[in-house]
Amino acid sequence: MTRSVLVTGATGFVGQHVLRSLCEKDIKLKLVARQQTDLTVIDSNQFAPVIVSTTDVFKESVEWWQRHLEGVDTVIHLAWYAEPGKYQTSARNLDCLSGTLKLAQACEASNVSRFVGIGTCFEYDLSQKVLPVTTPLRPNSPYGAAKAALYLALSQFFLNSSNLKGKAVEFAWCRLFYLYGEGEDERRLVSHIRNQIRKGEPVALTSGTQVRDFMDVSDAAREIVEVALGDVQGPVNICSRKATTVRELAEKVADEFGRRDLLRFGAREDNVIDPPYVVGE
Repeated sequence: MTRSVLVTGATGFVGQHVLRSLCEKDIKLKLVARQQTDLTVIDSNQFAPVIVSTTDVFKESVEWWQRHLEGVDTVIHLAWYAEPGKYQTSARNLDCLSGTLKLAQACEASNVSRFVGIGTCFEYDLSQKVLPVTTPLRPNSPYGAAKAALYLALSQFFLNSSNLKGKAVEFAWCRLFYLYGEGEDERRLVSHIRNQIRKGEPVALTSGTQVRDFMDVSDAAREIVEVALGDVQGPVNICSRKATTVRELAEKVADEFGRRDLLRFGAREDNVIDPPYVVGE
């Protein structure tokens, strides 16, 4: 039986790669996207996807979602406010939280059998450094707190409710770590380094000693799709499990151009609240 998958946020940084991965599968696609959004990435899919337009995915009602969930068995909810430099502290995280709860209610009132949400490593107590899914949750930003609250709410909601088939909706929660790659905003680290070097201009960086779990977004997308089309439930870390310093990553990017000489480590002060070590397990 062909799976029917509804995806939100399919044109975002992570979403476009998830969509490409889904296009390689034998599935039916329904995409919820803002009006006038470019969806040319779907051309390779053998099924003509259904496009549902909205002015704001987080302001739609439970009833609106129910109408568009007809015939859908799996939901991959990628949409969230994620403007670099602003999303961590933005009040819009609360809009995303409340809007997603309405989507979850609609799933429970429909025939949806599986819901996959997207979380973040910022839900965890980052002082633990190495972070398995059993790490205590201790977010220190509105973004991390909203994601953690949503995870806790949906875990219990789906566990204690059933869809129209009388079955509990399976729930998986993919926690993303530090992603980079094609399509990222130019304000993000790797994209910023590449843009500066292309212009032949120096790149002002911190000391670069921070250790991170960096992962190419295309690899992360494939793992998200594997989770969505599989049967695992609960939290899943989408991570490389490799410890890499910011300096190492910056030098790797600079080596693409043979221009390590443009990297200026220490030109910017380290963020005192930035965790020194974050690696998934």
